[in-house]
Amino acid sequence: MANAADTELDLALESAHLPALLAAMVHITGDASWVRPEWTPVYVPLSRGETGLSDAVQAEIRAKAKVVIQAYLSDGKIAAPAPDGVTLGRMMDFVGGMPVPEEYADFLTDELAISGKSTKDPQFDQPQLKDAARKLKVLVIGAGMSGLLAGIRLSQAGVPFEIVESNADVGGTWLVNTYPGCRVDNSNHMYSYSFEPNHGWPQHFSPQPELLKYFQGVAAKYDLKSHVRFETRVESLSWDEAKSVWRIELLGKDGSAETVEANAVVTAVGQLNKPRIPAIEGVGTFEGPAFHSAEWRHDVDLTGKRIAVIGTGASAYQFVPEIAPKAAHLTVFQRSPPWGLPVPHYHEDVPEGMKWLLDRVPYYDKWYRFWLFWTTTEGFLPMVKADPGWNGPTTAVGEANLGLREMAAAALAAQVEDRPDLLPNVVPTYPLGGKRAVLDNGVWLGALKRPNVDLVTQAISKITPKGVVTADGVEHEVDVLIYGTGFTASKFLSGLKVTGRGGRELHDVWAGDARAYLGMTTPGFPNFFMIYGPNTNIVVNGSIIFFSECSVRYIVGAVRLLAETGARAIEVKQGVHDAFNIRVDEANKGWAWGSANVTSWYKNEFGRVSQNWPFGLIDYWRATLAPNPDDFVLSKQPEPVA
Repeated sequence: MANAADTELDLALESAHLPALLAAMVHITGDASWVRPEWTPVYVPLSRGETGLSDAVQAEIRAKAKVVIQAYLSDGKIAAPAPDGVTLGRMMDFVGGMPVPEEYADFLTDELAISGKSTKDPQFDQPQLKDAARKLKVLVIGAGMSGLLAGIRLSQAGVPFEIVESNADVGGTWLVNTYPGCRVDNSNHMYSYSFEPNHGWPQHFSPQPELLKYFQGVAAKYDLKSHVRFETRVESLSWDEAKSVWRIELLGKDGSAETVEANAVVTAVGQLNKPRIPAIEGVGTFEGPAFHSAEWRHDVDLTGKRIAVIGTGASAYQFVPEIAPKAAHLTVFQRSPPWGLPVPHYHEDVPEGMKWLLDRVPYYDKWYRFWLFWTTTEGFLPMVKADPGWNGPTTAVGEANLGLREMAAAALAAQVEDRPDLLPNVVPTYPLGGKRAVLDNGVWLGALKRPNVDLVTQAISKITPKGVVTADGVEHEVDVLIYGTGFTASKFLSGLKVTGRGGRELHDVWAGDARAYLGMTTPGFPNFFMIYGPNTNIVVNGSIIFFSECSVRYIVGAVRLLAETGARAIEVKQGVHDAFNIRVDEANKGWAWGSANVTSWYKNEFGRVSQNWPFGLIDYWRATLAPNPDDFVLSKQPEPVA
């Protein structure tokens, strides 16, 4: 008769991602034969990761792994040496279900932190460097995901820092966005700091309260709140040429003003933080409650109300299914439908057995994260690449993109077989990857099929005191108006005045077309760095936390250069900046989101893709390993004469 521990382990193994489990077995035993060719998984795109292995093979794997795990749990030791480079390559190919290019070996080894260390860990070890670092001060703007990360790494480097946050607590977007159904659309086991995994995520794609809890927990662990000025706004920044410092004008909640100085400034304010209200005639005239989803009015009871929702982007995709059952009638105004990628487990709980494995079996969590990383990022990217000379339908940009489109379109069509009238309005005509895709488990179309919900595709002509008038002249009278219309994403650092060398203001320099070297730094603005800046957004390939970790590594590296060299200012060269942006613009044309016949928030008012990174994640990882001193002008100011 099985004991309780055996039963617990059996249940855990039933929920295991077997390729990740087999890779973990290699670490524990030192035996590379666990990743045998006949057990190589065959994944199906847009599935939840089925391996294609027969039930008999799966049972065999679980039985063999059970013996190893039981032995490990009895003594808690791994006697085997770390896998060598060749073995790691085999393991990556195996878990990825395809040959992973050799160039990824160092990158993925670092991301997995198999040695226990990572290039993202600051290493300010030398006494002289430590002493120089302690004499610097960095000001970070924003206490969301990226600002907290910057604080952690600066603290680890021994660099004094302060964070300024306009809200009353940490958390950024996960503090502010509280609309019904708000959750992450990237698997939580990737949407978390690489050095702070959470094995207890309750769902695969957790809701806002859990994400806020995670970031607040990290802030507490690293004592970050003691470094934060809450409910304080940065009014302006100006570079003091004589002293080589930034002068920062702060405004407190009580209206009190203060000026502080810092050797360097890091903005961590995000791209999706300024709600966009569309320029529609009559905006502001509606007599009932009207609000943007990012500023949700929880004091407004939607029960039994006639509700209008303008927009069908990512936020609306989440909150419409939540409010539809409460409404007397819900009218959804759609300009263009979103691509919904089938993710049946989008709202599902993580099995308790899965949490057990993540927490108890060494390296299982790292290989599970790698599987998510590879199959939903770099491995997925070729499907949205434009084929040069493509002469197929304009609804795709290449053969692979067309195949992906057909799979996604078939999944959407299957959901509306009982409502054929909806089909033309729920399958997009633009290429998949042209705009931000959303994750679909059926609740969106389920909401649109409700008898109390109408989908309106007529263009909106104006807002009136009573409701919304469409181009056909129909006035849709409602009680509540909700804007699900996104953010002013291309207006980087809007509301923040940044004056650099020679009195030049950053927004005047950009003239509406924000650019930066590696998304982080701009000529004329020394010691000024951005996280999640221009051209660091991602469309289909990965978690923004990955980009933030790379950016913070680079920024801390720039601060290190100041400390090592004694320079007072570090400023990217104009030629380096310009050449980089030429490459970015050219490369963005080769993807679905750069297609000439696609309009989206990825493009700014000039039609340039100002948001997206057009290369692989490995390219950003390599480019941000450490700043190249040759890319910068390092200036040493003479000491002032007494």
